[in-house]
This record gives sequence, C-alpha cells and structure tokens, in this order.
Amino acid sequence: MLDNRKKKVLQAIVEEYINTAQPVGSNSLTKHEGLNCSSATIRNEMADLEKAGFLDKTHTSSGRIPSEKGYRYYVDELLNDKDISIEEIKYISSKLETKVNEIEELTKIATNTISEVTHYTTVSIGPKTESQLIEEIKFVLLGTRMMMAVILTDAGLIKETIIKFDEDVNQKQIETMNYMFNNKLKNQPIETINRPLEEYLYDEMTYSVNVIKPVIEQLKKVLEEENQIYLEGANKSFDLPEFNSLQVAKNFINILDTKEVVTDMLNSGFAEDINIYIGEENEKEELKDFSVVTFKHKVNGKDLGTIGIIGPKRMDYSKVVSVMKYINKKLKDMN
Repeated sequence: MLDNRKKKVLQAIVEEYINTAQPVGSNSLTKHEGLNCSSATIRNEMADLEKAGFLDKTHTSSGRIPSEKGYRYYVDELLNDKDISIEEIKYISSKLETKVNEIEELTKIATNTISEVTHYTTVSIGPKTESQLIEEIKFVLLGTRMMMAVILTDAGLIKETIIKFDEDVNQKQIETMNYMFNNKLKNQPIETINRPLEEYLYDEMTYSVNVIKPVIEQLKKVLEEENQIYLEGANKSFDLPEFNSLQVAKNFINILDTKEVVTDMLNSGFAEDINIYIGEENEKEELKDFSVVTFKHKVNGKDLGTIGIIGPKRMDYSKVVSVMKYINKKLKDMN
C-alpha cells in the first residue's frame, strides 16, 4: 500500500511521461501541481517507488519511467476518468446521433469516433453470431434460378447472400420457403440452421430437395463467416516515438494483419466492463509490447460486439477510459 505522497509522486510521473515520452526527473516534479515537496524529498520517494517495482530507471537518463506495475497501479487506483472536454463530448454526441439502419454501421461509427478523439488505433468486431436469435429470414426471387436471402438477427445483424439453383424456381415456391423457414427458425438460435435437412421438408411440398438443399447450405455458410473486423487510425500509431523502433513497428503491423490475434484480443475480458491489459498481461506473445483497452457495447440490451484500442504502454489511459465510458453511456441511452 502506498501512502498519499507516494501516490501523488507516482501519478505525477506517469502523467508526465505519458505527455512527454521522456524519463521524468525530480526537478521537473518540484513545480508539479499538488506536490509541495523539495527535490530531495521527491528523489527519495522516487527511489522507494523504484525499489518497490513501480518505476524503472533508464540507461540513458537519471530520470524514471513507469513500470508495468506502476501503470497498473495508476489505472486501478489513480486514474481520472473524466478527462474529456466539452468539445469532445459535442463531437462524440453528433457522430453517434447519425441515423443508422444496421448494427455494423453503428459499430463502425463508434470505432471511428474513438480513434478520432483518442488518436490511437481502434479495432472492433461484431457480436458472436452463435449467440444471436433469428428474427426474420426473407427470400427474394432474382431470376428463374437465383434468389437473395436476407437474415436479420435480434442483435440487429443483417446478413445477405445470393443462392443459385440447378433448376427453375417460381414466386410461389419462394413464398412457401419464406413461410416454412420463418415458421421453423424465427426466435431460434442461429445454430438451429444446422438441423437435419428433413426437418425443413413438408410432405405436401411439390418441388424437389434440390431447391431446399442449397438454401440451407448457403445460409449456414454465410452465418458461419467470421465477423468483419473494423480498423481505424492505424497510421496514427506511427507518429508515436515508441514506433521509431523497427521491431515494434513491424510487430504492430503483424498484429493488425493477423485476424486471429485481433479477434482473440477483442473477445477477451468481461461483458460490459472496460478491460485494460498492459504489456505482459496480454495473453498473446505478440501483444507484450503494447497495451490493449476493450469494452463490449450494447444498445437496448442487444450485444453490438467489442471495440478495442491498441497502443504503447505509455498510453493516455485517462483519455481512453473517459472516451470509452462516455461512448458506452451514449450507446446504452440510444433508443
């Protein structure tokens, strides 16, 4: 447990380092608001914090930088989560008030907004498909051997696909399929589409299994497709001094290019919480040089998926958490 003075010194060092990306010396803290201490006192406190593992000393300077333990303590105990300006609030509100018709649009807008306000790389992914219920399936005839299927889930996800047949179909058959599939699948989990083919067929149906089979196969295929990952602001990270390291920059590019890493990163954490992983706390080896902040967002109780920020361990956690909390609140308040 740190006493109040050590807390103030640690907070001042973390925030100074986040702002300057330069190791922090005792002289620079003597003028810090809230620290009414001499340079010698601050040096002693810094030495104690280093000994306790909250600070690291660099080889190139007498100053200190936060360790991962120091960042973690700062995030858990010292963070100001109201670091958001009136202008930023107005900007976020105007962006999120845009009328959207699909869940993907809202997720993309939220992802872009977070990246614009925080200046970090932001990624997002929609809700897991298997957790959703089918709200409606609509078949539309496009030609004698082609139709479009539109699937709407309870989370607002819309999937579209084109189905081609080896034999002619007509409008009456399409209407029958609309009735049959909705009767069987409405309000059922998406995984219900994996039912045996026979469960979809009625004895009175006058057209062949060759019409039904490709419909089921294509519906399963489109619903099993992995959710699209949205990426915003990747170029912003390369303006940060940490990315002057060729190895860090290369590793960052590889992470964004590897869908499995990004998906696992976004799917970690607890529902509706803002989750912060600093350096070694990340499960994936590729993420050990970075910090990741994620939150799962909902509208009207419906899961919209997860949005995450990836950046250096010297991330402006106060700004990131403040923006995420405000956006999360705005999304929950939406009708």
